[in-house]
Amino acid sequence: MFSRLTRPRAIAVCALPVAALLATAVFAPLPFSVAQPGMTANVLGENKGAEVITISGAPARDTRGQLRMTTIEATSPDTRVSLPDVIDSWFRTDQAVMPRDAVYPNGDSVKEIERHNEEQMKESQDAATQAALGYLGLNAKDVKVSLKLADVGGPSAGLLFSLGIIDKLDGDGSGGDLTGGRVIAGTGTIAADGTVGAVGGVALKTQAARRDGASVFLVPKAECGDARAELPKGLRLIPVTTLKSTVSSLVALETGKGSVPSC
Repeated sequence: MFSRLTRPRAIAVCALPVAALLATAVFAPLPFSVAQPGMTANVLGENKGAEVITISGAPARDTRGQLRMTTIEATSPDTRVSLPDVIDSWFRTDQAVMPRDAVYPNGDSVKEIERHNEEQMKESQDAATQAALGYLGLNAKDVKVSLKLADVGGPSAGLLFSLGIIDKLDGDGSGGDLTGGRVIAGTGTIAADGTVGAVGGVALKTQAARRDGASVFLVPKAECGDARAELPKGLRLIPVTTLKSTVSSLVALETGKGSVPSC
């Protein structure tokens, strides 16, 4: 024997599982990471007590100005990110919600991810050295470059490493500094042939750069739109595609001769 539910009771009964599902969705872990502006480091100077760039086999210049590589800080791969965390971050300019797979390799453990990031950093450093020495026409057998940056992984400092090597060895090519004495920040991967690649997270990196005193930010050209999205006041964007064109842009900025591209 069945009794017919009244409409209010029927709605109440149906609402119970819906409410349970919503509650579960609110507190369930989601496949996202929450990122914010991270540390920056001047590759022309020291980081945690050690020179970032050490050169032997060729005289190194004393440099003025700074070349600051930039980072983002993301929630760790095993952090539970829930719906309230995502909603909160959507309404903040100093945080961004990113797919976890865009930040960390899918399915890897924390230790595997750390090892992966260290390998990427090592590959990036090798490519940065090859690109810089190739640009200067120097032989890697004669000039040895050591790159050291503690607690940072991934390939996104490649461009800044290359620029730092060039500034220490050759400056602007005419006796001056590649930075022109400015605080210049940026991001971008580098290939051994000098091609600059996109990295992600540039809107947060521009905030880190401005916070740490930069007035110029070098951004992979393909990411100009993202960099403009939350661009801090007083920070000039220069789009880059190759190491050679980046050096040309910095020399033009320093000397006032030639054109400097903009996003």
